Amino acid sequence: MARKDSTAPAPAKKRRWYRQLWDVFQMTRQTDPAVVWWILLAFIGPVALGVTVGLIANPGMLWYFIVLAVPFGLLLAMIILSRRAERAAYSRIEGQPGAVSAALGTIRRGWSIDEEPVAVDPRTQAMVFRAVGKPGVVLIGDGGSRGVQQRLLEGERKRVLRLIPEAPVHLIQCGREEGQVPLPQIVKALRKEKGNLTKLEVAEVSKRLTALAKLRMPMPKGIDPTRARPDRKAMRGR
Repeated sequence: MARKDSTAPAPAKKRRWYRQLWDVFQMTRQTDPAVVWWILLAFIGPVALGVTVGLIANPGMLWYFIVLAVPFGLLLAMIILSRRAERAAYSRIEGQPGAVSAALGTIRRGWSIDEEPVAVDPRTQAMVFRAVGKPGVVLIGDGGSRGVQQRLLEGERKRVLRLIPEAPVHLIQCGREEGQVPLPQIVKALRKEKGNLTKLEVAEVSKRLTALAKLRMPMPKGIDPTRARPDRKAMRGR
């Protein structure tokens, strides 16, 4: 019988859910110290309401109302933590190159999303990310000024329409300037677009767009392609 290799690395232990929850809380508190008071208020509010109702309705059954109120308090506290944690996460990555990619990564299904930018301005590090869904092709600008984003978006729109003339193309600029969409609202803005394509059409458009990279012109001389690529860790919000 073969002996087990004692030098083999031990399998990594899976982190318990409460440790993950604690990490999320700590991360959120660093950016949003008020989250502690919001969580306490969310928990104490339903419990206090349960005590009040119990005292008025039937003081002898007060414990029953408290037992009912505690789960609601915990649920509300978890919802508050989730909302504040999401807001804190966006505030940590907003303004970093590739932040839009991290935001789009929260979409679970219904969209075909490119992790890498489809267009990059090497000088300003402005980028364009692409998502394909029922509304059609959505191009999202990230970084740089409004003018730089608009130039990149229009250039990418022309490339898409040359390949798929019938495809609906939508442009979204990410930023805090007038006419732009803040990073925390990008996913919401994406989902607001009206549906124009079926699932089969979405798959076909996405498949044809994979050929777009092969049709791109070579990068102009004098541009270092390694510097033109965005930081992948930054794109994941790390």
